[in-house]
Amino acid sequence: MAPNIALKTEEIPFYAKLLTAGTAGCIADFATFPFDTAKVRLQVQGENAASRTKVIHAPYNVPVMSAGLAPRKTITVTPRGPGPRYRGTVGTIMTIVREEGPKSLYNGLTAGLQRQAAFASIRIGCYDTTKTIYQSWFQGDVRSSDGASIPIRICAGITTGALAVLVAQPTEVVKVRFQAAARNGSSKYSSTVGAYRSIAKNEGVRGLWRGTFPNVIRNSIVSVAEIVCYDVFKDMILRNRILEDGIPCHFSAAVMAGFSATVVASPVDVVKTRFMNSPVGKYKNAVDCAVKTAVKEGPSAFYKGFVPAFSRLVSWNICMWITYEQIKKAVDQSFRS
Repeated sequence: MAPNIALKTEEIPFYAKLLTAGTAGCIADFATFPFDTAKVRLQVQGENAASRTKVIHAPYNVPVMSAGLAPRKTITVTPRGPGPRYRGTVGTIMTIVREEGPKSLYNGLTAGLQRQAAFASIRIGCYDTTKTIYQSWFQGDVRSSDGASIPIRICAGITTGALAVLVAQPTEVVKVRFQAAARNGSSKYSSTVGAYRSIAKNEGVRGLWRGTFPNVIRNSIVSVAEIVCYDVFKDMILRNRILEDGIPCHFSAAVMAGFSATVVASPVDVVKTRFMNSPVGKYKNAVDCAVKTAVKEGPSAFYKGFVPAFSRLVSWNICMWITYEQIKKAVDQSFRS
């Protein structure tokens, strides 16, 4: 007989699930926001280049003075064009701090926390309830949501991920635009509220939902990779009695979930970031953005920012799931007492 491996979340009120997930998401977002800013900067880097053709500079000779009576020598120098502004996760963060100050690492934090308050509450807080509903429809056994099959868990993850995007998309658009803007005059918005107003005024209300389609795809994938993988890995660890239901177990499952999410979601994430950050008319739609990115920069462009994305997703999952599990445990105990 399988052990009781999880809290009976069905006994926790629905509103408490939403608050628990939203709080944990905000804490995790605050802790890992610099990685997300670095990821966005790397993802949009290079999209404004006129073409991928390298500028060839003609080589020239430079005289070199020789010691003593030796004849003068000349060496041939071939100048190189300017390299990319950002290189790697640590290099990007250091460049932002050096050129713009440490506060720029948290550009868009207000919108990010608004996003998590809505996004994590729905995507994670509604997952157990949605999983139980699907389980009752397709399996007919709702004694424990831990007995749900993997296809049911996947359907629940896709559902809550897509629903979260539809509700929280405006906060995502504002967050990305703040993060993509450097403090060299390229930022068009003075505040988060001003950004919402400006986008609605200049691009219409539809501008606040710009990039919804790629974001729905991305977050459906991420929800499956993060929530379902975490759910399955945690279940596997506990059922095989590898670890007890505690922080080491939650940490291990979160690392595996974060890695899975980064691998499968990076291409869609790059397209989503570029499309939402682009001016009106640059791309016809998300597919056009993907095609132009592939043509101009090659397939590797879809994995730009992979390391910071991995660093951010893994660290975010660790912070979020450990925090979520601890808060959920405290909430559950308070309702049992």
